[in-house]
Amino acid sequence: MDLVRLRGVGKRYGAGPWVLEGVDLRVAANEVVAITGTNGSGKSTLLRILVGLSRPSAGEVLARPASVGYVPERFPAKERMTAIAYLRHMGRVRGLSTSESDAGAHALLDRLALVGGATTPLRALSKGNAQKVALAQALLPRPKLLVLDEPWSGLDVSAHGVLAELLAEVAGDGGAVVFTDHRESVVRATASAAYRIDGGRLGAWRDGGQVATVDLVAAAEREQVDWPGLPGVLRADHGVGSVMVVVEGKHCDELLVTAIRSGWSVAGVRRAAPSAGEVR
Repeated sequence: MDLVRLRGVGKRYGAGPWVLEGVDLRVAANEVVAITGTNGSGKSTLLRILVGLSRPSAGEVLARPASVGYVPERFPAKERMTAIAYLRHMGRVRGLSTSESDAGAHALLDRLALVGGATTPLRALSKGNAQKVALAQALLPRPKLLVLDEPWSGLDVSAHGVLAELLAEVAGDGGAVVFTDHRESVVRATASAAYRIDGGRLGAWRDGGQVATVDLVAAAEREQVDWPGLPGVLRADHGVGSVMVVVEGKHCDELLVTAIRSGWSVAGVRRAAPSAGEVR
């Protein structure tokens, strides 16, 4: 079932040039969709149309769920109110009780590891920590459609994996996620389908690179390794005495050397082309 459907959507401001033209897009439940493109290509404009903040100049938005969470590219973090007061207010606006808003906000901020704590004023937060509050408000309560504009921007490394988990959870609960990012590695690791805006038109995202999945087993004596912090690592899934690391193909040999030197045994290496989807 399509949660989002755009048909022939175009956007222009006044008599200016078309920012978007003839955009057809369908996003189904359980999908995580990436939108790529250069700065000024119209990515943010498309997201604003998706969430209903901007009307198309041409074409139609045929489907959009009632529950939408949105993280804009620039979060207004100059407010005097504290992070928890802001999130409490946003939760109340969306129909939660005060206790439900507080519980949900604290759980999300703890999970994202907000530096300074929930009582820190928004204007005192760093860019990365303000981004964590922006993510929390979009997920409070959990939306059916989550739309994010460059959501990893400014986040510390420890929060990167948490964000990927949150996107997967929204999709896994029957929702859908649409995000923008210019990095191929993020698109490969996170998206189930990917598109590129070029000249105002939406088309399939193509990537000829390879990724490698490396299965590692811990020896009796081994060093702890920060797998997500290594070059090219897209994901690291830990098991009991083992770890599966997904890495960009060009960094696979480097990862293997680090693993062996740190006392890990290589159980297997699988190489494949990335699986980003195409326009349907």
